[in-house]
Amino acid sequence: MTSDVVCILYTGEISIGDRNKANSNDITEHPHDDKPRKYLCTVCDKRFTRKGQLNVHKIKHTGEMYSCTVCEKVFTSQKCLNSHMNVHSSKYKCTECGKCCHSNQALTVHRRNHSGDKPFECTVCSKRFTQSAHLYMHSRIHRGEKPYKCHLCEKVFSQSGHLSSHMRVHTGDKLYKCCLCDKACGESGQLKSHMRVHTGDKPYKCHLCDKAFSQSSARNMHMRVHTGDKPYKCHLCDKAFSQSSARSTHMRVHTRDKPYKCVLCNRSFSTSSNLHLHKRRIHSNRRPYDCRYCGKLFKSSAELKLHVRIHTGAKPYSCRHCSERFTWTGRLKAHLLKSHNEGTWFTCHICEKKFSCNGNLKKHVRRHEGMKPYVCSECLKCFFTSAELHLHQPTHSDVKRFCCGRCGKYFKRKPPVVIHFKRCSGDLPFDDVKV
Repeated sequence: MTSDVVCILYTGEISIGDRNKANSNDITEHPHDDKPRKYLCTVCDKRFTRKGQLNVHKIKHTGEMYSCTVCEKVFTSQKCLNSHMNVHSSKYKCTECGKCCHSNQALTVHRRNHSGDKPFECTVCSKRFTQSAHLYMHSRIHRGEKPYKCHLCEKVFSQSGHLSSHMRVHTGDKLYKCCLCDKACGESGQLKSHMRVHTGDKPYKCHLCDKAFSQSSARNMHMRVHTGDKPYKCHLCDKAFSQSSARSTHMRVHTRDKPYKCVLCNRSFSTSSNLHLHKRRIHSNRRPYDCRYCGKLFKSSAELKLHVRIHTGAKPYSCRHCSERFTWTGRLKAHLLKSHNEGTWFTCHICEKKFSCNGNLKKHVRRHEGMKPYVCSECLKCFFTSAELHLHQPTHSDVKRFCCGRCGKYFKRKPPVVIHFKRCSGDLPFDDVKV
């Protein structure tokens, strides 16, 4: 905790000084704690290791609470209420983001979110934290401690807050509602973060590049761009990641787990984002993004962004070894492999052909194996790649999207108009062809 006044009822945690003695039993049982619990609550039969814990717990049943007249929050003692009132009086206010804290100590800890200062280091994995309490909770990962158990599904957690959040899975409670868009959140912190979507507030700034973020966690992950820190390592291939979620997704490469299945063609994917992208590219005809230079339509903003570089001539990817620049990352990767022998070739296990991109290898292997996962919805003809399907689809339509910029003749597909244009006007560049 950051506080110098302990409000056990709402945090489920006890003071930092007492953490090594016992964990709170205010929420549920502790399956890994063998200490005797001789103090029994006669109302709900919960047991506690110390009498003080039992006395605080009893307040829940007696209703002896202290209410804030400003926000109606309730506390277990007058001391806790007095500390809370400092928030409303703005006695301890952060000059960076305007947040009001209940004590000077809490304000000092909060300022570390802006400065990036993390004075508490884990002796096992060197991960650093802004608070000693966070370090203590993190250390449970290494010790394997998960003292908080759900009484409905027996899932265990290392932190009481995680258990409280988990319980809402069973209850469905979302108590915190946004007054601007009716979004409901399970936790007050989630609502506070959500409100920044409406206000545009980004109080967490990177001190190296001045990029700002709405959440401190996003700023912390961004800092790894500068530091190169990749603390999450795969235990099977030693590949490292800057985010634990990226490592979890990567593990499916080894397990071959593809839990996200398309209901239209039964193709499976390792991530939900890949499934969503597949549906949009293959099964949807919507093209809401148009190029302002030539009017060509695209299914995603990412595709449009890549296409625009053809018109602007932008080459944002530069080689670290020479002066070469490239429009796309794939071209840079291929250049590094061919010219500077940097990177890893992907080799076909059937014919030993090499590829600079794993995606191209997968497409190549499909031809060996005869797999044609892309099916035309009109004639059920199958194709090896989405590009081949896309090229085939205009045969079922009377729409002629491609026009010769020289004579105005229209074509269904791009290859014929390229050939025609060269014949029609060999001295003009193909940039004049309208799409």
